[in-house]
Amino acid sequence: MTAKRIDGKAFAEKVRAQVAADVATLVSKHGIKPGLAVVLVGEDPASQVYVRNKGQQTKQCGMESFEYKLPATATQDEVLNLVERLNNDPAVNGILVQLPLPKQIDEAAVIDAINPDKDVDGFHVINTGRLAVGAKGMVPCTPLGCIMMLKEYVGDLSGKKAIVVGRSNIVGKPMAQLLLAESCTVTIAHSRTKDLPAEVAAADIVVAAVGIPEMIKGAWIKPGATVIDVGINRIDAPEKGEGKTRIVGDVEFDAAGHAAAITPVPGGVGPMTIACLLSNTVTATCYQNNIDQKTL
Repeated sequence: MTAKRIDGKAFAEKVRAQVAADVATLVSKHGIKPGLAVVLVGEDPASQVYVRNKGQQTKQCGMESFEYKLPATATQDEVLNLVERLNNDPAVNGILVQLPLPKQIDEAAVIDAINPDKDVDGFHVINTGRLAVGAKGMVPCTPLGCIMMLKEYVGDLSGKKAIVVGRSNIVGKPMAQLLLAESCTVTIAHSRTKDLPAEVAAADIVVAAVGIPEMIKGAWIKPGATVIDVGINRIDAPEKGEGKTRIVGDVEFDAAGHAAAITPVPGGVGPMTIACLLSNTVTATCYQNNIDQKTL
C-alpha cells in the first residue's frame, strides 16, 4: 500500500474560495465587509513573512486587512491599549496578535484582553471553554484545518480510534476536543507516554503535534490509518551539502507508506492555518451580526 498524500495546498484553496464567496454574499446581501486586524510586535523575520501572507490572502478574499506594527520595545500597556481599541472598532471583526511576543509582555494577558467574539485564533479561555462543552465559539486554526481535512479524506469519523500526540493548548487539547465532537474514541499521548508505539499502532487516526522531528516511526502506524502531521522541524541535511537543512514533520514520512493517507511536511497542514483564520473571520463576522452562516 502506498499512502495517499493529503494536499493541504489544494484543500486550502478550496477553503479560501468558499471564504471569498461568503464575503461577497456578506457585502452584497448585508452590506458588511469583514475586517481582520493583525498585530505584530517586534521584528521577527518569520513573523513578518507570516503576517504579510495573512494580509495578502485577507485582501484576496475581499476582506479588509488592518496591520498594526509595534516595536520590540513596546510595553504591555501599549499592546493592551491597542487591543482595546480594536475590540471597540466596529470595522474589525477579527483580532490576531502574532505570537511569540517579546519577553516583557505577558502573552496570556494579551490573549485574555481580546474580545472572545473577535478572537479568530481561538486561544481565549472563553473560547477554550466553549469548545470543551460543545458550544459555538472560535476554534484554533490549526486543529480546525486538521479536522476539516480528516472529514474530507476519511468521511464519517464516528467510532474511529484516534490518538493525538501532543498536549499543547494551541493544537493538542483542542484537536482532541474536535475529535470527541465527531464521536471518535480519543487518546491524548505525549513524549512521556509509556509504550507510545503500541498506542499509535491501535489508532485509525494519528494526529502528531509533539514538536520532535520524526519521533513517530513509520512502523508504528496501523495499516490503513490516516496520519495528520502538524510538526514542522528543521534538521541538518548533510546530503545537500555542508550547513544545509531540510524540514520534516513529527512522523517518519517515508516509512509510513502503509498508511491510507498522510499529510506531507511541508505542504500539508501548514497552508490550512491561514485559510482557517480567514474562515474564522467570516464566522466571527456572522456571529457579531446575528447572521446564520449557513445562509451565505
